[in-house]
Amino acid sequence: MVSEASLVHQYSPADTKIRLFRSLFRGRDDIYPRRFESRKTGRSGYAPACANEWVRGICEKPRIKCAECQFRQFLPITDDVICWHLSGFDPAGEPFVAGVYPMLQDETCFLLAVDFDKDGWQEAARAFLEGCRAVGVSAALERSRSGRGGHVWLFFEEAITAVSARRLGSFILTESMDRHSSISLGSYDRFFPNQDRCLTAVSET
Repeated sequence: MVSEASLVHQYSPADTKIRLFRSLFRGRDDIYPRRFESRKTGRSGYAPACANEWVRGICEKPRIKCAECQFRQFLPITDDVICWHLSGFDPAGEPFVAGVYPMLQDETCFLLAVDFDKDGWQEAARAFLEGCRAVGVSAALERSRSGRGGHVWLFFEEAITAVSARRLGSFILTESMDRHSSISLGSYDRFFPNQDRCLTAVSET
């Protein structure tokens, strides 16, 4: 994966970029979350993409919440979805941001994301990256959409249990903070996958 990534650049064909993206950000293929933002309240989050969303005569939002709708039809991840995500727009010209549900249905995952925000997130994220290097784990830092936080991504060549991935993250986090006692854990928010087991159905966040 690393060798392939080194060969991809801004002028690479779209299908090459999509293939690389999908080789890294691997999660459930049968469903994905799409980012939403309310024009009335400004509230934003992610909800499972649904083929029947806003379809007249079927979708009754906001009277009936998505989680309670009997006509929910989840959409799968496709190359087109990834293309829209990378370009930032769907075919209708609307802003488009897709997420990923990292935990597979057998409770394994191909990645772990560590979310840092609030004051001091940069120092905490750098300390975590240093901790990754210390134990021989490759990781990449991504600045969040707001600019006020970041995500450290760990990618696995094979699927491992979500429990193992989260334990690895916890170990590195603890070791990193022990070596940098002046850095506060307050900027650490959570891991993705955010649970060890498939306890609940996917929902809006």
